[in-house]
Amino acid sequence: MEKREHFSSRLGFILISAGCAIGLGNVWRFPYIVGQYGGAAFVLIYILFLVILGMPIMAMEFAVGRASQKSAARSFHVLEPKGTKWHIAGWSAMAGNYILMMFYTTVGGWMLAYIYKTITGEFEGLDAEGVGNVFNSMLGNAGEMMTWMLIIVIIGFAVCAIGLQKGVEKITKAMMLALLGIMIVLCINSILLDNSSEGLKFYLVPDFGKMLDYGIWNVVYAAMSQAFFTLSLGIGAMAIFGSYISRDRSLMGESINICILDTCVAFMAGLIIFPACFSFGVNPGEGPGLVFVTLPNIFNQMAGGKIWGTLFFVFMTFAALSTIIAVFENTVSFMIDLKGWSRKKSVIFNGILIAVLSIPCVLGFNVWSGFAPFGGTSTIQDLEDFIVSSNLLPLGSLAYLLFCVSKHGWGWENFIKEVDAGKGIKFPKWAKGYLKYVLPIIVIIIFVMGYYSKFFA
Repeated sequence: MEKREHFSSRLGFILISAGCAIGLGNVWRFPYIVGQYGGAAFVLIYILFLVILGMPIMAMEFAVGRASQKSAARSFHVLEPKGTKWHIAGWSAMAGNYILMMFYTTVGGWMLAYIYKTITGEFEGLDAEGVGNVFNSMLGNAGEMMTWMLIIVIIGFAVCAIGLQKGVEKITKAMMLALLGIMIVLCINSILLDNSSEGLKFYLVPDFGKMLDYGIWNVVYAAMSQAFFTLSLGIGAMAIFGSYISRDRSLMGESINICILDTCVAFMAGLIIFPACFSFGVNPGEGPGLVFVTLPNIFNQMAGGKIWGTLFFVFMTFAALSTIIAVFENTVSFMIDLKGWSRKKSVIFNGILIAVLSIPCVLGFNVWSGFAPFGGTSTIQDLEDFIVSSNLLPLGSLAYLLFCVSKHGWGWENFIKEVDAGKGIKFPKWAKGYLKYVLPIIVIIIFVMGYYSKFFA
């Protein structure tokens, strides 16, 4: 059994944990739903839910990781009272990491492909329809998609193979600092565009009328689910980093820092996207269309567009890779904890496994496109996303929550002792009742609403 490594610095821990949380979802989904649900008014509700929902569960994951000194594969085994079955949640968390990577590697591959396509001028001279055709043609080409997916898998596991400090920490730290730097440059460029003020107004001025148009409950649910899903809580993706840090700092303070960083990146993405859309009279569409069709079309019309486009997709690739490397590190630690394997052996095993598991998602857009799990134009990716986002994340979060507050689990006293160890902001003791009786109901509402919106809305 290898001796457990630890991060060399607190900054490394914060940037890597934030990198795990900062994924493509909050970079392209956050700006869109902010605009859709009333701008700054929505942001305020979102921040409220981040504080009352995201931060406590994140602190719990970190505490379970640090107290057990294990990944999700073994942490519940170490801390659970004898004879209890909390460790079943560990298997669910492991499944969550693998299923998340079954489709995330494909999307990461798209980002890498777009850096190449932008640099080589593939979008030059194309209108919106032409840019859309490039995206659709890529989806239809199984060989091209497979190649980019495999490159992403190789890059991610190569970083993990170097080791925790020299690989995962050092490279993710550099990547996250570069990501923040690129975002600042892109923000300034977007804000200086002609007519960008309309985009800023749309994004930053609260519009309570829009909230009423959509219905207060819909807006609250959108804010609640975004605050919950943006942090990837419930599958032990954060717990592993808790096991890599010392007890010098309290975990609540670190959770706050990570949530602030995560929100700043999501917020800045909107400062890049909305001024640019309004400056060129383009409707900011939802989801993949915004990133893969609308934005390349805008960069086409922009002075120095090739440079700005390349920078944008480098930033998006870093956002994807920071999550991919973090989750790959989880899968590597699973086998180290469960089987006592060396890092090298675990990297090779998981690299091959995830490459193979990622194939159905790639083929779901072309060779197997006839398989529509939810009818219509749904794909294998939609099914994998639904399993993780609407099932494993909320149910896993509920398991961490109950494990930390229940006397039949790890228990409140043990949790408080661990979470408050070290300097920094302490976990509020008065919150015990809220965490025991109110927060589980909020998480169950998110779970039920996930099914409702998928099958009945």
